[in-house]
Amino acid sequence: MVRDFTYPVARRDESIVDDFHGKKIADPYRWLEDPDSEETQQFVEAENKIAQPFLENCDKWQKINEKLTALWNFPKYTVPDRHGKYYFSYQNTGLQNQNVLYKQDTLKDEPTLFFDPNTLSTDGTIALSGKAFSEDGNLLAYGLSESGSDWIKIKIRNVETGEDFPDLLERVKFSSMTWTHDNKGLFYCRYPDQEGKTDGSETVMNENQKLYYHRVGESQEKDVLVAEFPENPSWRMSTQVSDCGKYLIVTIVKACRDNLLYFADLEKNGPINGKIPLTPIVTEFEADYDYITNTGSKMVFRTNKNAPNYRLIVIDLNNYTEENWGTLIEEDPKDVLDWAHCVDKDKVVLGYLHDVKSALQVNSLETGKLIRKFPLEIGQIVSFSGDKKYSEIFYQLVSFLTPGTIYRYDFSKPDEQPTVFREVKLNLEGFDKNNFKVDQVFYPSRDGTKIPMFIVQKNTQPKGSKPCLLYGYGGFNISLQPTFSVSLLFLIDAFDGILAFANIRGGGEYGEKWHNGGRLLNKQNGFDDFQAAAKYLVEHKYTEHKKIAIQGGSNGGLLVGACINQRPELFGAAVAQVGVLDMLRFHKFTIGHAWISDYGNPDEKVHFDNLYKFSPVHNVHSPNSTDNQYPSTLILTADHDDRVSPLHSLKFAAALHHAVKDNEFQKNPILLRVYSKAGHGAGKPTAKKIEESTDILTFLYQALEIDADV
Repeated sequence: MVRDFTYPVARRDESIVDDFHGKKIADPYRWLEDPDSEETQQFVEAENKIAQPFLENCDKWQKINEKLTALWNFPKYTVPDRHGKYYFSYQNTGLQNQNVLYKQDTLKDEPTLFFDPNTLSTDGTIALSGKAFSEDGNLLAYGLSESGSDWIKIKIRNVETGEDFPDLLERVKFSSMTWTHDNKGLFYCRYPDQEGKTDGSETVMNENQKLYYHRVGESQEKDVLVAEFPENPSWRMSTQVSDCGKYLIVTIVKACRDNLLYFADLEKNGPINGKIPLTPIVTEFEADYDYITNTGSKMVFRTNKNAPNYRLIVIDLNNYTEENWGTLIEEDPKDVLDWAHCVDKDKVVLGYLHDVKSALQVNSLETGKLIRKFPLEIGQIVSFSGDKKYSEIFYQLVSFLTPGTIYRYDFSKPDEQPTVFREVKLNLEGFDKNNFKVDQVFYPSRDGTKIPMFIVQKNTQPKGSKPCLLYGYGGFNISLQPTFSVSLLFLIDAFDGILAFANIRGGGEYGEKWHNGGRLLNKQNGFDDFQAAAKYLVEHKYTEHKKIAIQGGSNGGLLVGACINQRPELFGAAVAQVGVLDMLRFHKFTIGHAWISDYGNPDEKVHFDNLYKFSPVHNVHSPNSTDNQYPSTLILTADHDDRVSPLHSLKFAAALHHAVKDNEFQKNPILLRVYSKAGHGAGKPTAKKIEESTDILTFLYQALEIDADV
């Protein structure tokens, strides 16, 4: 695709030079770090004036948008979740901007409307972000987020009447909501007042989170400060009250892995009128600990301490030194214990990851022995509900070709099999998943490591030169499992395309070993894995390099940015969404300091040397031949992204445009699209999801020169 563009000229301030361990590094676009400056806003406007017409003036944009909207328009449901007298579940008629929360007395009753976030804004940009029911189920604490920001405001609702209390808790971010079992109040975390805005468009670093207790009906000013760690401003807290209601469990993180572990005896401490004495159990950041349940003082945790694939351990709060810990369920040598829930008084449901596919079983809480396994088709369990108080469970399974099947099982009837409670179905005439196929291959990376990859396509067409979307993430112990996506299905069906999901190192697909294999000084392994995936797809005649588009978001945006710098000839197009792209300054904005656990700290020389080698902003180059020109590139970000600030994308685009300006070999377009009233992704209204998906598909249609009658 050859297009002539006159890119906006971003001012280069050559006087901005940093000294990293004796190495001088210029940062000419430092001014783009200020989102409120008139110059930054003019740059964004100028970039959008190029990107939007390129996308929206294409005659295919409207057609793709209409077909995508029709495909998106099918009823969606989540698993029922029981609280007190009622079952609660989300539903969406198809194109509602936000899912609507319903309640029902029994599973056979018609659901009644309980909470509709769509009434809170005309454009759907106010979203429900987190919720917690009181122990008796009579009260609901819920968070509201605006324009995709991580900031939330907590409100409290009477479940019976549907009316809200006057309570309003502000300055809340990255917080759990945990009720005491007397149903009188809840623990939550908030940040102190900060200068300037707190709407998600700011870049101020988030520090000094504090734990508070709020009593229902009181103003936030009366909330009780329960815990703080002023000597460690980067620490963030999360709380749980034990199933018995006696203990407060506090976990502390400073990054995106490993946590400290504290507890307090709520009964012994009496009324919560001040700071609660916390007893430390784990005092070093060396492993993960997730509270599952307890029997008296014996607490069950999921941990990767001495178990890279995770196990369940028992810690007795009356004798909690590590030498007295016990193992309830041993680590599996291959499968990763992804999550665990206690149900039906004395059972633990375990969700495993087996070669990147979900597996489900139940074990005894008392002995740890296996009770039964649940049969699953190839896919991912995206949601589960169950409680120690109840015998029934629900779980929802999705795959690349099925939008979701919800199953119900009742442990009080052990001889029966799980039954289909509800099946989510597409409103698409003629769609038959049997016309498609899903393969899982294991391909060699640069160092010989075998990397799993899912390949989804129609099963009626020969191999050769199909357009192919290669998707990856590879970070933060997050696993890229089979998922259902309307836009990805559209690409396969309407474009006769191929979807390839590469499970590169840095993710959690094979436990901590896989994570460690692609983080810190091993980060390049993930990039190598991704590039090897493109080579595999060509060598095995699925496609050709000019027909491969790569896509990734957040850490996956870093993946895309690094790969088009390192091996541009492997790809025909690239889509980098909300990417982390300035690896020398990522830790200075919002919550970026938490990512040091995966990327390393650029203030330390060993990590600086490593980060500087692949930092997308710092490795932009001018092509010296048409063979190594950048692929057609679409950089996407949003003005209220306070997870990965848009400054990353702005600086990357400015650097790319400077490098290719007047370059005779760069024929492919490089576009920056900045969305308004949107954030990192969570809570994005359906209308904006469809708009963004239409932009991406229209871009791929042009960039890959797809020959399809859309």
